Amino acid sequence: MNAEKRLKEKLMLALEPTRLDVINESALHAGHRSSPGTGESHFRILVVSDRFSGLTRVARHRLVNDALADELSGRIHALALTTLTPDEPMPEQ
Repeated sequence: MNAEKRLKEKLMLALEPTRLDVINESALHAGHRSSPGTGESHFRILVVSDRFSGLTRVARHRLVNDALADELSGRIHALALTTLTPDEPMPEQ
């Protein structure tokens, strides 16, 4: 299973999101000194979940990082996270 599918599967189980976008941005970082060159190292993730209600941004990010601990200790080099509750407005793109 590729990294994107593993990330999605783990976040679906851990956070039961109403929306989950996992975007592989590894190609944008190809050739960077710390990039492992696997094509599966940098991801942008948007998670909308009721589980974030009442939590600070740091606490929300910790939930995501805990759910993805195995991936973060291996092939995944960087995550850009947006963590929202269903009541919060989506960021402008």
